[in-house]
Amino acid sequence: MNKKLPENIRKVCMKSYITESERDRIAALAEQCGLSVSEFIRRVALGQEINSKIDKEAFLDLLRVNADLGRLGGLFKLALTENARKVTSHREMRRILHEIEDRQEELRQLISTTEKVVLNRSSMKEKR
Repeated sequence: MNKKLPENIRKVCMKSYITESERDRIAALAEQCGLSVSEFIRRVALGQEINSKIDKEAFLDLLRVNADLGRLGGLFKLALTENARKVTSHREMRRILHEIEDRQEELRQLISTTEKVVLNRSSMKEKR
């Protein structure tokens, strides 16, 4: 079902002499992108976009941490309302709550910046 047209079948092999350290570096970069060495070299040589698998994972990690902070803040507020009589220092509780909210805001800004970079890459790719 995913058959290539005859003109899209890759049959030609190109050779290049490189050092062992260059080979290792290229292999590491290809792995970071989730591509075979051959596909990585082909895309670089043709000027095609290469997305790092690590960037995607980092972005997803940011989203997960932000969600975790949201849940933590919700649980903290719940604990405050259910155990209001047992709390010894409301000032300390508010400080912790504000710290959670501050970290969430920092994460929102990081996510927004990362999103803009990703969207900018996508729009540049579409223009090609």
